[in-house]
Amino acid sequence: MIANSDLILGETFNFPENIDTIHESVSDREINEKYKKGEIRIVTEQARYPLDSIPTMLDSKKYILDPEYQRRKRWDDIRKSRLIESFIMNVPIPPIFLYEIDYSIYEVMDGQQRLTTIYDFYNDKFQLQGLQYWRELDGRNYTNLPEQVRKGIDRRYLSSIVLLQETAKSEEEAEELKRIVFERLNSGGEKLTPQETRNALQNGKFNQLCIKLSKNEAFRKMWYFPLESEGEEKLLENEYYKKMEDVELVLRFFAYRHFDKLKSTGVDKFLDEYLKQANSYSDQTMKNLENLFNDTIDIIYQILGNKAFIPPKEDRNKNTPLKIVYDAMMQVFARKIHFKNELLKYKEVIKREMYSDEKMLYVAEENDRFLFEGRYTTRKGLETRIRYFDNFLQKYIK
Repeated sequence: MIANSDLILGETFNFPENIDTIHESVSDREINEKYKKGEIRIVTEQARYPLDSIPTMLDSKKYILDPEYQRRKRWDDIRKSRLIESFIMNVPIPPIFLYEIDYSIYEVMDGQQRLTTIYDFYNDKFQLQGLQYWRELDGRNYTNLPEQVRKGIDRRYLSSIVLLQETAKSEEEAEELKRIVFERLNSGGEKLTPQETRNALQNGKFNQLCIKLSKNEAFRKMWYFPLESEGEEKLLENEYYKKMEDVELVLRFFAYRHFDKLKSTGVDKFLDEYLKQANSYSDQTMKNLENLFNDTIDIIYQILGNKAFIPPKEDRNKNTPLKIVYDAMMQVFARKIHFKNELLKYKEVIKREMYSDEKMLYVAEENDRFLFEGRYTTRKGLETRIRYFDNFLQKYIK
């Protein structure tokens, strides 16, 4: 919990009291009137695209295929190859879903992987492998396919369903309808994580800031995430990266500065609402928060190194950083960032004493011995951990 005096100018957040309010029952007559008025009704049209037109279509910039949209790339070359094999065999492929954000400008709601695969295939960016029925084509790219096979693929179509701009009467209604459709589209198959859903539906300036900050090298080292410099292939081997949990950790830091507002609705809804409001922060407020995150990560890394978020226990050689340590430690160091020079002066002592004898000196009471285990994940548990970190660091500040 952060005192108001510790918040940055413009860093406001109000968690709605009625976020889970249950709607009162209504009569059949009222329901019929709502239906006749066309409330919450999607306006769509359908289209078909020849496969060989898709690369040009995507290059036109009329179709927004942002790599940060929805989820990070997940398909490996085998799964991509199976899609191409389906086209060769003329197996029906589910339609992609597009959202018309402006006239003739479309955002891909569902189908990013299919479009990317087709684009990459026509640009010879991967070779077919792991085919089940056309194994003789393994190792071939588009250019090297037999002529008749290429022509056959070129004759195939990808269907789409387009949500038209006139679906919504306002920007707010458009966002709500897009959220409804997106959630329904992703209710089956591979379930999106909460952060992937936020990334798709609330991909504003603050979300982009969280993505940017998740690339901080010291942050990634303390969580044992692959570094951006190691390349996409290495990144995609990491489940946390693929599910955008690195981005959610950044968001947690900012949202938990308002932890006193967390209700019984749970952390996910708390983070959802915070991101929704934070996307409207001014550029200056976002810049100040960006600096705060980087400075906080920097001082923790300088003092405690890459094991900073691993809880105190007998075997700290296991690379298992925990959120319950990260959440509390980040809040306390951020609160004391103005004392950075004093804390750095005692960094060797702090590092040694914080984990001396494999125990934290400030977790001395018998009732607190489980403080850094999974059972204490409530708001009260976080406040207690913050108090312990705060008390420990305070003795090094004159």
